[in-house]
Amino acid sequence: MPLKTFRPFTPSNRYKVLPGFEEITKTTPEKSLTQPLKRTGGRNNRGRITCRHIGGGHKRKYRLVDFKRRKFDVEATVVAIEYDPNRTCRIALIEYTDGQKSYILAPVGLQVGAKVSSGHNVAPKPGNATVLKNVPLGTSIHNIELVPGAGGKVARSAGQEAILSNREEGYALVKMPSGEIRKFNDNCLCTIGQVGNRDHMNEVSGKAGRSRWQGKRPTVRGMCMNPVDHPNGGGEGKSKSGGGRQHLKSPWGHVKGQKTRKKIKHSDKFIVSRRTK
Repeated sequence: MPLKTFRPFTPSNRYKVLPGFEEITKTTPEKSLTQPLKRTGGRNNRGRITCRHIGGGHKRKYRLVDFKRRKFDVEATVVAIEYDPNRTCRIALIEYTDGQKSYILAPVGLQVGAKVSSGHNVAPKPGNATVLKNVPLGTSIHNIELVPGAGGKVARSAGQEAILSNREEGYALVKMPSGEIRKFNDNCLCTIGQVGNRDHMNEVSGKAGRSRWQGKRPTVRGMCMNPVDHPNGGGEGKSKSGGGRQHLKSPWGHVKGQKTRKKIKHSDKFIVSRRTK
């Protein structure tokens, strides 16, 4: 998907790089596959801010994406490629031969009119879903289940792909997008191909206003705050003692940069090799 640059007539246009949307074929979502999306503004049920920097933004509707792909051995046709404001990748509207419609994540190379299906005996082509034990080694996959039947959880954002590298004793060894090699039950479903919109990581907003449209509010550095508001606050000028130049902390005093994963975790036994540094 090509990106779009702008002539620098204004400061915001100078570095702005936005998606081109050439692959989008339908601009209004399928009404039966959407539902309202409530905005919390980062507040909990008591009205307290529990997640900062959230608020405002354009109203959205949630698209009901089928991450389970459990309609086996029924062929579907890709009707349209659509924009989804709730995720970084594009989604594909598919229609099964029995008339049912559904949304799936749009992989690279999926075009309108293509045929996709899920099951145990499907061809390893982009958009098809099958269990890991039936996928050829070295294939790019995405939307991988952690538990059989629970729906895809792994490798779902724009440009993500995992590589099926090996199989052993009822498990498939998958190289994750992070570089980690992890074991999955070989009865877990996955979708063939790499998630589309690969150039998402190269987008540049160009101005603060575009972040506000997305519902992101400004972030203030702790150094600029008072001691009552942040552990890094206070000091006369740019203080090197108690005025914010000490080790980075969160607003609640937790030191940053340390490992947050639990030392003993049930899923550690599925990690064959840690991610590359």
